[in-house]
Amino acid sequence: MRLYAGAVSQPSTSRPRDAGRRVLRYVPDRVEAWRTGSWQSQLYVLAVLLLGVGLSFTVSLWRYPYMPLTTYFIWLLLGMLLLRFRPLALLSVTATSAAVAAVVIDVDPVNVTRVVALCAMAMSVLLVLFAASRQRSGLPSTLSEAMLSDLRDRLQSQGKVPDLPTGWLADSAMIASHGVGYAGDFLVAEIDETGRRLEMVLVDVCGKGVAAGAQALHFAGALGGLLGALDQPALFHAANAFLLRQHADESFSTAVHLRVDLQTGEYAVTSAGHPPALRWDLTRGEWVLDNARGMALGIMPDPDLVATCGVLAPGEALLFYTDGVVESRAEDLDVGIEWLRSTARDAVSLGGYAGAARRIVRQVTRGDDDRAVLILSRGAHPVTRLAAAARPAVGTEPANQRSPGHAPGRAPEPAPGTA
Repeated sequence: MRLYAGAVSQPSTSRPRDAGRRVLRYVPDRVEAWRTGSWQSQLYVLAVLLLGVGLSFTVSLWRYPYMPLTTYFIWLLLGMLLLRFRPLALLSVTATSAAVAAVVIDVDPVNVTRVVALCAMAMSVLLVLFAASRQRSGLPSTLSEAMLSDLRDRLQSQGKVPDLPTGWLADSAMIASHGVGYAGDFLVAEIDETGRRLEMVLVDVCGKGVAAGAQALHFAGALGGLLGALDQPALFHAANAFLLRQHADESFSTAVHLRVDLQTGEYAVTSAGHPPALRWDLTRGEWVLDNARGMALGIMPDPDLVATCGVLAPGEALLFYTDGVVESRAEDLDVGIEWLRSTARDAVSLGGYAGAARRIVRQVTRGDDDRAVLILSRGAHPVTRLAAAARPAVGTEPANQRSPGHAPGRAPEPAPGTA
């Protein structure tokens, strides 16, 4: 019996703990419910704010100087941040009525200062309601901003290049026009299950900044599903059909697709109206133009696409960019490309390929378009064929004792991490 009595006594001691946990979780639960934007949560917030207005009105009737007219602006601001349009309209009418009543009932006479304050409050209410009515999402401004931030984060997360094997480096930098956080340039990357084949697509949708952000997110979702499932040219033909189905005058985009074998260095570049890619050439020791060309996507069915193939040797790299990096209203496109070749050469000479994309983007002063630069390198530093031949690889035999099968005239393969 004692064991039984002890067993039933445990719930009595745990009940206060459960009650305390429920109290501690009450506020976070209400916040999570408000983030859903449901009408039930909106009515709950409205009730709390109306209670605050009622308490303010009570204090105003008791001692007006303790709760003057200006304090009712606080409830309007809270309502603008937390409520949708209809609950906000109800709160605005209630708060304005309470404020006017508090001023009229007060024993002190109504002077010019109070009349001006009442007019200012009426104007504030109209501005608050107008701003709330312009919210196309139907959500409070704070929730709309949170939703836009989430969309931006998802767009940026799709452009994160997966971890690459030793000896490979991917570096990218993107800056939206006018310094906003939404851009029409985006990157989609995918590596297969074996970790051998890497695919990346750099896209520049029509428009710039916030205006192109929604279209970029829409198109990025479609490309993310196609990448890795289709090879070229089927990938760009499917993306082209997707844009044509939008039936919009400004739904076209330029894109460049890269497929690389991370074991052999073999690559293929397919361009659809994108500016020509650059490749660091070992022999010449500079950036040279790639010959991949094609028509932009979303203009007409079956666009012409010309792909190029090659092999990246250790120390070589491919550089991709959007037109905002090289285009200018005052200069020709060829001038911008030559500027980029020179700037990119200086950028990789300073600290190698790591961080070179950001160093390039920071020097772009032309125009106000979105800017994006992507560099994929086989090794961390650029080399020329002469430097590669003169530099002995770690653990290799002397030049007069080459191993059988070493191709004459080709730089010895550098050890991992030294390229």
